[in-house]
Amino acid sequence: MMPVALAISPHLDDAAFSAGGTLARLAAGGWQVVMATVFTASVADPQGFALACQLDKGLGAEVDYMALRRAEDDAAAQALGIESPVHLPFREAPHRGYASAPELFSELRPDDKVGLNLADAFERLMTDTRPDLILAPQAVGGHVDHVQVVRAFRGAQPPLPVLWWRDFPYTVRDAAPKEPLRHLFEPYAERAVRLGVEAERRKAEACAAYASQIGFQFGGAEGLKARLAAEEGIERFRVQGRLPDGILD
Repeated sequence: MMPVALAISPHLDDAAFSAGGTLARLAAGGWQVVMATVFTASVADPQGFALACQLDKGLGAEVDYMALRRAEDDAAAQALGIESPVHLPFREAPHRGYASAPELFSELRPDDKVGLNLADAFERLMTDTRPDLILAPQAVGGHVDHVQVVRAFRGAQPPLPVLWWRDFPYTVRDAAPKEPLRHLFEPYAERAVRLGVEAERRKAEACAAYASQIGFQFGGAEGLKARLAAEEGIERFRVQGRLPDGILD
């Protein structure tokens, strides 16, 4: 029976950007890799800031932005050599009352109760997938969706090893990125995973699959290539628990 690795991705790109090479390595090593993306729900007739988030990427109001992004996620999973991703039906922060870019990286809204539903969803996800290893974000950058995912996952966390990834590209945007949950991860040892040529190639292809995000995040395809090259084929994690022998050697 194949061991199972479960990657919990807040948005439709986070797992590939931050841990895609490691996911590719696991799949090549005989693991079943499940990439579950949390905030993927389409919202009819978006308004205000939520609408602006797609208009500023050159997508008209008539476009189902999240359907487009789910298709990109599917293509990224194929590039990584993993199975089709699981898309959970939760709305992104702009559809939950966060009304500006600064608010996305500020405190959680008191009326944002999505974390309660996330915890239940994660428990069901664990039951359905029965993972042997989990990969999840540290919420570097402080995006409210990432923070909600970490808090909810920790509330539902089974006694399994976890690779907590450093959230890219937030890690390279500022010299000292916000780390609102840093205290949770400081007790865990750091681990740098060197990807190797094939996993690095697969990661680059997967990241490029998120075409709607590349201009916004990196200034275009060449900017993405430069950012990935600067990572020198390494992904960084905090390790909670004991990893299965040899999986990242």
